[in-house]
Amino acid sequence: MADVVLIISQKDFNEKELMETKESLQSQGFRCAIASKTHSLARGKSGIEIHPDLIIQDVILGLDMYKAIAFIGGPGAVSYFDDKEALGLAKKAYEKNKIVAAICIAPMILAKSGILKGVKATVWDGDLQQSTFFKQNNITYTGQNVTVDGNIITANGPLASKQFGEAISVLLKILEENQR
Repeated sequence: MADVVLIISQKDFNEKELMETKESLQSQGFRCAIASKTHSLARGKSGIEIHPDLIIQDVILGLDMYKAIAFIGGPGAVSYFDDKEALGLAKKAYEKNKIVAAICIAPMILAKSGILKGVKATVWDGDLQQSTFFKQNNITYTGQNVTVDGNIITANGPLASKQFGEAISVLLKILEENQR
C-alpha cells in the first residue's frame, strides 16, 4: 500500500516534478504509487514512459488507504482542469482531511475543484493567467516556490520539486505524530 499517490497526466507530465518529488518522499520512508486516468502507458513531456500503478477511479474508491495525493504538473496537467474524476478526487481527499498537493500548473486542478477558496497557494504563473484566476476566485496567490496552508501544499514548478516533496514529508510526519 502507498502512503502517497502521485497523479500524472497520460501525456506530457513533467518528469522532473514526478521523479524528484517521488525520490524526496521515498528518502523519508514514504511509499509512493503513480496514478493516471487509465492504465495505458503515460508519456512525459521529455519522452519518459511510465505504466501507472493505479487509475484515478481506483484512488477515489480506495481513498481511505492513502495519506496524501499529489498532482504532478507539466503541460498535460491541463487535461485535468475540467475532468470530473480528477476534480472529484481533489475535493473528496480534502473533505477526508488528506494532504492534497499540486505542483506547477496542477494547483489549477485544486483551484477548479473549489478547495483553494480562502487558501494561500502558489502556482506556475508564467503567463499571469493563473494568478488572475486565483484573485478572481478568492485564492491568495503567494508567488512562493512552495506554499503550505493547512493540509494543502502547492508548488510553482520543476525547480521546487525537491522542496515540494520535502513539504509533503514534513506534513505527513506531523500528521503521524498527531495520530499517536
